[in-house]
Amino acid sequence: MNSVVRNISIDRKVSPDNFRRAMCQLTGGVSVITAGRGRDISGMTVTSVSSLSVDPPALIVSVNRTASSLPLLKRYGFFGVNILTSDQLDIAERFTGKDGLKGAERFAGAEWTARASGVPLLVGALAAIDCEVEEIVERHSHAIIIGRVLDVAVSARYGALAYWHGQYLAIDQDEDAIRLAEVSVPARRIAR
Repeated sequence: MNSVVRNISIDRKVSPDNFRRAMCQLTGGVSVITAGRGRDISGMTVTSVSSLSVDPPALIVSVNRTASSLPLLKRYGFFGVNILTSDQLDIAERFTGKDGLKGAERFAGAEWTARASGVPLLVGALAAIDCEVEEIVERHSHAIIIGRVLDVAVSARYGALAYWHGQYLAIDQDEDAIRLAEVSVPARRIAR
């Protein structure tokens, strides 16, 4: 198989609005990143979590450099990744900060626990991942946080919350499989 290599020139004048429209095409799983300890806690809703390595277990998350959680990540050196279920939309919205809630106020109305690092982890999340900050790489408007996974709690639930084109979407394996079957290619008829 011959591979073709192409050089792609990038227009350095791509507008933020055009780039934002392009990124709306990318569907992202919704997570809440938590940081801090005790009453000195905060968190934010993100779609930028990605696995980095399986051995050792590590992940990355992109955080706006103006986010209130970034100083807590730097101060304490730990964070939680809480992958949300399809019925945790209220939690996703609360941690966006749109309603003016800050810090510990965002945690009200949900059950939280702590593991090895002491950061708040959401009880009932699809997965709650306790991480230690390995490195913070600050570039442009964001910081890339590289986290070494300390502990993982995985739920038996599997309906996920996703974000696409500025809207939250519920993804449920069983319900979506049924919907796909309803609109899929009709079964072939056997000629007799």
